[in-house]
Parts: sequence; structure tokens; C-alpha cells
Amino acid sequence: MQIDIDALETYNELARDGAESAAASLSQLTGIQTRVDVTNVSLASAADLRYEFVGREFAGVRIALGGAFSGETVMAFDNQAREAITDVLAPDGTMERSAVEEVGNIMMSGFIDGWADHLDTGIDMSPPTYVEGSGEEVLPTNVASGEQLMMFRSRVQAVDEAVDFRICLMPERATMAEAMEPAADSGIDFEKLEVFNEMTAAGSANAAGNISTMTGIDADLEVNRMSFVPIEDVPAQVGDERYVGTVLQYEGSIGGYLVILFDQPSARAVVDAMMPGGSEDGWGEMEQSALEELCNIMTSGFIDGWANVLESEIQHSPPQFVADMGSSILSPVVGRMAESQEHAFLLDSTIETADDRAFRCELFALPNEAELTAALDALLVERADQLEADPSEVF
Repeated sequence: MQIDIDALETYNELARDGAESAAASLSQLTGIQTRVDVTNVSLASAADLRYEFVGREFAGVRIALGGAFSGETVMAFDNQAREAITDVLAPDGTMERSAVEEVGNIMMSGFIDGWADHLDTGIDMSPPTYVEGSGEEVLPTNVASGEQLMMFRSRVQAVDEAVDFRICLMPERATMAEAMEPAADSGIDFEKLEVFNEMTAAGSANAAGNISTMTGIDADLEVNRMSFVPIEDVPAQVGDERYVGTVLQYEGSIGGYLVILFDQPSARAVVDAMMPGGSEDGWGEMEQSALEELCNIMTSGFIDGWANVLESEIQHSPPQFVADMGSSILSPVVGRMAESQEHAFLLDSTIETADDRAFRCELFALPNEAELTAALDALLVERADQLEADPSEVF
């Protein structure tokens, strides 16, 4: 199946417009002022999609779509958003479930109308089904366990309140193939994107192994996904949490940037493991050098996997230490990339452990869009026999 990059851009914009329409409907119904925080098209495994919802409780509606555009969509409100809605629409504490269903149905109608207008066709919507829970309990039912899935995801937050809700649209593969089929032989092969995502996951697993080897902290890859986002939205994907880490540039058959970010307790934990008895006061030169060394080795394990699969050399600059909010760290990178492209493939991997050291690290790879497209095209011609390869056999 071929995917047109221009179509990805168009449908990503449709998802944002739909999310803004849904947010406006919520504001009109409840008076809660909202903003669209994140919109992207994500390619991830079912387990990775569940990970985003695990650990938090949501309530909302699930709606099946039919006609010219088939699939499922879910609108999920976190607990604070649900309480804010029901406080307005069901203040006496009764009919709270009905209030959520009504709001979700109205908001979802606005979300889907834009897609129908663009496709110049009707889209059938089933009556809303109430959903409640975390993880798989609130995701579309067509989230299967054995394949990578493409999902349009939007996150909307209240302007003055700590509430948010998520919209997840998962079209059927046949619908997606028809909607995104390129007009000429100029698309990206969807199966190759899947393989590249698998290779990225394997590279991230190598990076996790390098952390374990150098620090003794048992770190594992928890989530890996590829998102297609407007370049100016990349910093919002990271958020405003404070991080410590490194930024570096790589070049070769694929050029771009790799950003490795630790939350501050995790960064201190890895440096303490590498430098027992070191200073606990801030980030001096020795601590920065230790973290740069770790990130350099992590990068090699990550980037070398791409180079092996593409049978080409990819070099990277020395990691540069950074300490700031995630969005502030990504903004200069995005500014440089915005000179040559309007959208970006953002490869996001999360490494963490559940032991008493509470470790967490995120890797953000931003390949140049044109170079990634060309590299995947070369992979189709020169490495077609490895498209179905098990990543463990390649690394």
C-alpha cells in the first residue's frame, strides 16, 4: 500500500480542524475554554497505543464509522474533564453517563463532518457506546495485537483548568489505502514504514541495553511509535517538563537530529551509577561529560541499526549537553528543520524501568523528510528481501 505524503499532510490538518470543531462544541456546551494541544498521525503497535492510556482513568464514547469512510473513533475524557462536564450538565449527580454520551456524540459529529466534507461523501456514524476505564478498555475495538496500526490522535486541553481529552480515529486499512493513494508513483510504501519503525524499536532496545550495561540499571524499551506532525507542533509533543540530556545531528543516507532526554531524577540516577560518590550539586563538567558519554554510546546503538539495514554510513556529531524544558530543547532543532520542510516524521521511544529507581528516558529522532523518503525508496529496490525480516535477525 502506497501513502501519499501530501495526503498525510491533508488528513493531519483535517484531524486538527476536527479537534478544533470538537473543542468549540465543548466550550459552547459547558463554557470550558479549550485549545488543541497535539495532533498527529501515529504508527505504533497495539501495545504502544495502550501504553498512552494505562495508569489514568478515562470515560467517553466509542463510535463506529461506515459508508465511504469506515473505522472507529473514540473520544476519551480524563477524570477531571468528566467532572467538569458533569458539574455543568448534570449538577445533581444523576444522568452523568448520559451527559458524557451526549457531549461526546455532539463533539464527535463536528469532528467527522470535516472529513465527510473533504471526501465529498456521507460518513455513517453508529450511536455512541459509553466507554470507561484505562488502556485497552477505552481504545477502538479494532486495536489488534499482531500488527502496527495507524491512528489519528488529537489531545485537547482546557485553557484555565487541568483537564484534557483525547480523540483517536482509526480508519480501516482499506479505507486508509483508498484515501491516501498517491496520484502518481511518488508515495511511501506503508509496509516499509512499518519495517523502519520496527528497526527504530530495535535500535531503541539496543540503547536501553547500553544503559543497563553502563549503569547497572535494568532499563527496557516500553513504547515506540512514529508520528507524522506539522513541524511547528513538534515541541508540543514533548511538553514543558524539565529534562536533562543531549542533542546531536546525524548525516549520511539519512540526516536529522536525535534528542535523548532524561527526567531529572533519572539523569541523576544514571550519573550516580556511573560516578559513585560524585557531586550532588547541580550539573558540573564531570557530570555533563558522563551523561554525554552515555548518550554517545546509546546513539551509536540506535543509529547503527539504521545504517545496517540501509547498507550505508550514517555519522553523528558529538552529543551536546542540554538542560531545560522539553519544548525549549526541541524548538531550536525544529527551527533549523523548518527551513526545508513543513512536516516531520517524529520517532519517539520511551525507555523506563519499574524498579525502585523509577528510571525514565525518551529518545526523539527527527529524520529529514526528503532523505527518509529517498532511503525508504532505495530500501524497496535494494533490500526488498529483508522487508519481512525479523528485526532481531538484522541487529
